[in-house]
Amino acid sequence: MDIAHAIKKRKSVRSFLGKPVTRETLLEVLEVARWSPSGANCQPWRIEIVTGKTKERITKTILRAKEKGLREPPDIDYYPEIWKNPYKERRFRCGLALYSALGIERGDAESRKRAWLSNYEFFGAPVGILLFMPKALGTGFLIDMGIFIQSLVLSCMNRGLATCIQASLAEYPSIVKDILGVPDDFNMVCGISVGYEDKSSPANGFRTSRIDVEEFTRWHD
Repeated sequence: MDIAHAIKKRKSVRSFLGKPVTRETLLEVLEVARWSPSGANCQPWRIEIVTGKTKERITKTILRAKEKGLREPPDIDYYPEIWKNPYKERRFRCGLALYSALGIERGDAESRKRAWLSNYEFFGAPVGILLFMPKALGTGFLIDMGIFIQSLVLSCMNRGLATCIQASLAEYPSIVKDILGVPDDFNMVCGISVGYEDKSSPANGFRTSRIDVEEFTRWHD
C-alpha cells in the first residue's frame, strides 16, 4: 500500500455492512500498529475490542444515559467549552456537509438527533476498538496515542477495512470501563468503529476538505 495514497484516501466511514470481521484480521491489523513509536518506548496504549453482545450492551447503556439526560465528564477534554474561529467555522462546515449528504435539513432536529445517536451504535460496524492509556503517564503521551491510532486505521485500510475514529464513544468513560472491567487508573481516549464500508450509503459519500499547507506552515531560514 502506498503510504501517501493511503493517508489521502482514508476517511471516516459512518455506515457499515453486516459482514463480520475475523479475529485473525484484527490481529494482523494490531500486529502492524504495535510498531508505532512512543516516548521512551513506553507503548501506553491499552486496547479493548468489542463485538456482539458486549458492544450492544455498551450501546444500550449509553443510549439509556442519554435518554435520562445523564452526563459525565470525559477522562480527556477533547473539545473546547467555547468554540472560536477558525475551528468553529471548520466544525460547522464539516457538520453541514455530513447532514447535506444524509439529506437532513438544518431545521430537522429529530433527524439530526437520530444521526448523532448512531455514533453510540458504532454506526452499525461489527467491531468497536476502544483505546485507553494510564492516567499516571500524563497528557503528553496522547501524542503517542495519536500516532498509534493513525497506524491502526491505516493498517485497517491495508486489510480492506473501513474505520471511524470517534471521541463520542469516550463521553461516558465510567460506563464503558465498568462494562469492560478497565481500572479507573486508565483514561479512555476514544473509540474506533471498524468494519466493511457500505459504499451505497449517502453517509459515506462526502469528503471533508483540508486547508492548504501555506495556511499552517511557516518557514524560518
